[in-house]
Amino acid sequence: MAYVNAVLPPKSTGVTYVLWFFLGILGIHQFYMGKIGRGILYLLTGGVFGIMWIIDLFTIPGQLREVNAQRAVGIG
Repeated sequence: MAYVNAVLPPKSTGVTYVLWFFLGILGIHQFYMGKIGRGILYLLTGGVFGIMWIIDLFTIPGQLREVNAQRAVGIG
C-alpha cells in the first residue's frame, strides 16, 4: 500500500482575523490554526485576560506562516 503525502490547503489570514476579532477571547482563532492547547488556554482564561488576544493582533501573520509551512510538508 502506497502512502501519499497530501498537501493540506493553507489557512486564510482573513478568516483568522475575523475569528480573532469576533471570538478571539474564546480562542477560536487558535483552534482554527490547529493550536488546540493554546485554544483551550484562551477558552479558560479569556485570552489570558485579554493580553494575549491583543498580542495576537500583531503575531497572527507569523503564526500562520508557521502553520501553513507545516501543512505544506504534511506535518500539521
